[in-house]
Amino acid sequence: MKTTQSEIVDRQKLILPTLGCGTWAWGNRLLWGYNENMDDELQAVFNLCVKNGVTLFDTADSYGTGKLNGRSETLLGQFSREYSGENKDNICIATKLAAYPWRLTRNSMVKACQSSAKRLGRNVDLVQMHWSTGNYAPWQEGILLDGLADIYDRGLVKGVGLSNFGPKSLKRVHKKFSSRGVPIATLQVQYSLLSTYPVTELGVKEVCDELGIKLIAYSPLGLGLLTGKYSDKSSLPKGLRGFLFGQLLPGIRPLLDCLKEVASSRNKTMSQVAINWCICKGTIPIPGAKNLKQAEDNIGAKGWQLSDGEIAELDNAAANSNKKMVQNIFQTR
Repeated sequence: MKTTQSEIVDRQKLILPTLGCGTWAWGNRLLWGYNENMDDELQAVFNLCVKNGVTLFDTADSYGTGKLNGRSETLLGQFSREYSGENKDNICIATKLAAYPWRLTRNSMVKACQSSAKRLGRNVDLVQMHWSTGNYAPWQEGILLDGLADIYDRGLVKGVGLSNFGPKSLKRVHKKFSSRGVPIATLQVQYSLLSTYPVTELGVKEVCDELGIKLIAYSPLGLGLLTGKYSDKSSLPKGLRGFLFGQLLPGIRPLLDCLKEVASSRNKTMSQVAINWCICKGTIPIPGAKNLKQAEDNIGAKGWQLSDGEIAELDNAAANSNKKMVQNIFQTR
């Protein structure tokens, strides 16, 4: 598949806001209960986010279950075309390309990016490698990374990023890309009050700061556990999330109590405090939103900051929690 002139983007600087929106749920029936009747409200969510400066939308070519695979990208493309309000020129669509076992050549990554652009009906702004194969197929990783760099070299995107890479892996990739003149714009990891491992134990934030890479925090609300919505077994969601929450809730009640106390004193919601904590830690959180209420709640995390004392309280509660969110199995060191 050859690169056409229309696919080549203006290599202007990426515009990354303080808060983004994750779109894992947009097309996922299995975990998030998506159906096509939600599309009108999802368009309203998109519009509200962009209007309020939440202009980064994170998606992936693997988002969308079964026949709906790629649905998240398709919806984002449709929504961005139909939006005509404030901040339209600042919309940044970031997609992640899966390290599927059948992607065995560098050109397979280029083709994957072009397929994402076709679903979007526009160029991808930021392309990311969804996960490292370093834990199970290290021989494949170099090939896919070469393909990721090729995407940038061909002018198909404004920037490239990584996902679920630890500091050692990140330094190695940075050295590899630097030799080709390809900058790494972002790294995203699972990061929240329930998942501090990548930052506190691996030290990935320090390496990002050293290398000039922006850290994106996915699942900043711990799949919804930090919203305060789930307090007992009767309120748990169905399926896999419900099972996981049932395992975690008893051990994290002190953390939830601390979060609730800070939220009450600030006249904010627990979600807003949890997201603002991520912002205060120097990351771009990308909480998901399936409806306008969730989007409005997320947006309310902007424009203010927790105090140093409040951050310390939350840090202490998180450190002393008896349970932590399950880590991504692809996260490398």
